[in-house]
Amino acid sequence: MDAGTPDHAAPAGPADWAEFAAELMSARRTVLPFRLGEPGPDAAQLHSILSAAASAPDHRNLLPWRFITVPADRREALAEVFVQALLERDPQAGPHEITKAREKGFRSPFLALLVVDATKGDAEIGLAERLISAGCAAQNLLLMATAMGYGSALTAGKAIGSLALRRFFDLGESEQAVCFLSLGTALSHGKSSVRPQVGDYVTTLGATGAR
Repeated sequence: MDAGTPDHAAPAGPADWAEFAAELMSARRTVLPFRLGEPGPDAAQLHSILSAAASAPDHRNLLPWRFITVPADRREALAEVFVQALLERDPQAGPHEITKAREKGFRSPFLALLVVDATKGDAEIGLAERLISAGCAAQNLLLMATAMGYGSALTAGKAIGSLALRRFFDLGESEQAVCFLSLGTALSHGKSSVRPQVGDYVTTLGATGAR
């Protein structure tokens, strides 16, 4: 399969949507950034992927989240930010740890930071609701990328809350860096995780044995 071409046809009509959605969601797998290579999405594909975020539920249309993309000419600077973040929390980090931190700046063809504003718009809508909206936006991007045949991942790590990273991305005082979104062609796959069954995460209020 070509990296940018899905291996299934779009649904023919409303009766096919549920089957298509189930297939797409089942096909989504986390491919860690070091396993993602070229080619990445082209400009038109990337616009479609990013446009998918607009369909996320957003109470009162506050748009409490945003994505900050990292172009190729800023990757080297980002790599140094990962090193600075490491040294913030471990000033005695050795050469091996520093090299591993620096490598993170160059992984995957497409990279973006997801940011949530904790106070934007309406104080009645709490941070939890804003984070859920951001998570839905991110999932929409992942599913669109999957439909186009690309691998993807959401990653955070200890650097996500560092002062170095906040300064580099010029985050506002009320903004919180949530995670990175990585896209590209899956060069390899790790072990497949076992997905939970419905009974593992759904209970009925009042039922015997329900938590």
